[in-house]
Amino acid sequence: MTNPQDDQDTQAPHPTPEAPPPGCPAHAARLYGPDFRRRPTETYQRIRHDSGQVAPVLLEGDIDAWFVLGYRETRQVLSDVETFGRDPRRWNGWDSVPPDWPLMPWVAYSPMMTFTEGEEHRQRATAASEALATVDPFVLRGHCERFADQLIDKFAVSGKADLVYDYIYSVPTLATAELFGLSDDEAGLGALAGGLAVSFLSNEEAIASQQQVAAYVAELVKAKREAPGPDLTSQFILNTPDLTEEQQTADLMVLMAAALPLTSYWIGNTLRLMLTDERFAMTLSGNRRSIGEAMSEVLWADSPLQNLIGRYATRDTALGGRRIHTGDLIVLGLAAANADPLLWPDTPVGHGGNHSHVSFSGGDYGCPVGGPETARIIAETAIEVLLDRVPDLTLAVAPEELKWVDSFWYRCLESLPVTFSPTAVTAG
Repeated sequence: MTNPQDDQDTQAPHPTPEAPPPGCPAHAARLYGPDFRRRPTETYQRIRHDSGQVAPVLLEGDIDAWFVLGYRETRQVLSDVETFGRDPRRWNGWDSVPPDWPLMPWVAYSPMMTFTEGEEHRQRATAASEALATVDPFVLRGHCERFADQLIDKFAVSGKADLVYDYIYSVPTLATAELFGLSDDEAGLGALAGGLAVSFLSNEEAIASQQQVAAYVAELVKAKREAPGPDLTSQFILNTPDLTEEQQTADLMVLMAAALPLTSYWIGNTLRLMLTDERFAMTLSGNRRSIGEAMSEVLWADSPLQNLIGRYATRDTALGGRRIHTGDLIVLGLAAANADPLLWPDTPVGHGGNHSHVSFSGGDYGCPVGGPETARIIAETAIEVLLDRVPDLTLAVAPEELKWVDSFWYRCLESLPVTFSPTAVTAG
């Protein structure tokens, strides 16, 4: 009997299949999973190296998309609103998206201003900007100082805290309550803040969490339509008499999402930087300029808002040497664009006062005017008061032991444990 192995050895070898060329779907990188969560910067660098400034990627559930990593290409998409629309109903890939897709809450069409285009978007964004313009920055800073002191009083004498749970989320939550005229019910505010945060996570709770937030905000809108007050919610409602309650609710959710998750993560990422980078750690006390520098550095190098869905091609076009078809989904890699080596040919020591980052998006469909400034006041005040009260903050674990939340959208810590010298509570 002939040994099958002998026959196999004498047969001509099968040709080795060629590897797929860079850029084809079989070569697409995944923007999800443990490696991406732990090391997003390395993921972006690898995608750029393998596939260039515009690359095919797979989102959660292996959903196809184009990922824009180049700064110039990102600016092109943000500025060309005729070619790259905001309405997700344009997407040609909906047939492959399951109904429980974790990214669904902020991608599926709803009456939010973020999905509007043209004149409708300009009108609604203008109404939001005009409402934000009524916020007095000095009054807001005073409220935030008071909230920060109250929160620090709760852990000051213990000499230890987990800043994520004890402080980082809480200051923006209380500031949001003050701005939007929310009740001071602790459970309700906690549910709102927690619901917004979970709605941006890459898990099965995202959809239900956003629905809970929508119900909470809908009740707020109904109450303020009946009895307006001196708050941002009432001002926005007065500015938008032609919008339905559903539209007003959706737009206020967008504003709250900026006031809560984004601002909280800006605080957290800045404190982490100041506790782990000697350029900032050496000036934790007595140098107010270092806080602003750290906040700016974070927007460039560790942006709270990492990726943005999205834009949808309104026609066949080209972008970064890629052929984009009508209806294709464009994911804006804001963090990757900020780190574009063509923008920074030499690794910068610091980004100084450069504010040309895209961490708040940009163009006609960017954040409403006043939104980033309101977030900056809340974040800066929270950091200043904390470092005034407990200037010897020390990270309680090794930096590499810090864990990050599983979110496609945001870059944020699960916890930030610190120790410090116990200090007295504030008078009164």
